[in-house]
This record gives sequence, structure tokens and C-alpha cells, in this order.
Amino acid sequence: QVHLVESGGGLVQAGGSLRLSCAASGSIFSIDAMGWYRQAPGKQRELVAAIFSGGSTNYADSEKGRFTISRDNAKNTVYLQMNSLKPEDTAVYYCNAVARLRFGALPLNWWGQGTQVTVSS
Repeated sequence: QVHLVESGGGLVQAGGSLRLSCAASGSIFSIDAMGWYRQAPGKQRELVAAIFSGGSTNYADSEKGRFTISRDNAKNTVYLQMNSLKPEDTAVYYCNAVARLRFGALPLNWWGQGTQVTVSS
């Protein structure tokens, strides 16, 4: 099993910054990718940013230039630096890991419990 623990959410004024962290633990053989998704009330969960084992990244268009995803492979931890936050960024942010539990196994999706980010206008 893979356990993801998120931290860093909270309340911030528009224009402010927050840094989210997510640490993965458990019986992990390898992690192919880690990322952040978010879900606002009444909306579907959507990708915010992802980072792959080789270091390449992928961002949703609305976050490019404002958010930065990074990863510490040694700690199995992913970070999301969020700058210039807007009220529309308000959502529950979920950490995701695509991980293998043993050599040759198929990668599986794992999710954290989510952390609330609220941006006031």
C-alpha cells in the first residue's frame, strides 16, 4: 500500500502564496509520477500539475506561470508552490502518485485525503 500525506493548505488572500507538500510512504518499489489535482464544490476533479520520474512536468493551462511543481525523489515527496493565487483557485487539493509496489507490477493510482486551499478576495 501507498500512503500519501498532504500538508500546507490554508486560507490566503488573493495574490498570496502557499506551498503544498505531499510525502509518500509504504511498500513502494518505484514512483512513475506524482501530481496535484483539485476539486472545487460542484466541479469535477482536475489536474493542476504533475511531475514524472525523469523530471518532466505537466501543468494545466490556467496554472502555467503561477504554480511550480517539484519533487524530492529521495524523500518521495512532491511540492506545489502556488503564487499569485486567485479566488478561483479555491478547492480541495489532492496529491496523486502513480506507483509500483514491486518490480514488474503495473503502476497504480494512489490518492491523499486532500487539503483545503481557500483564497479570499
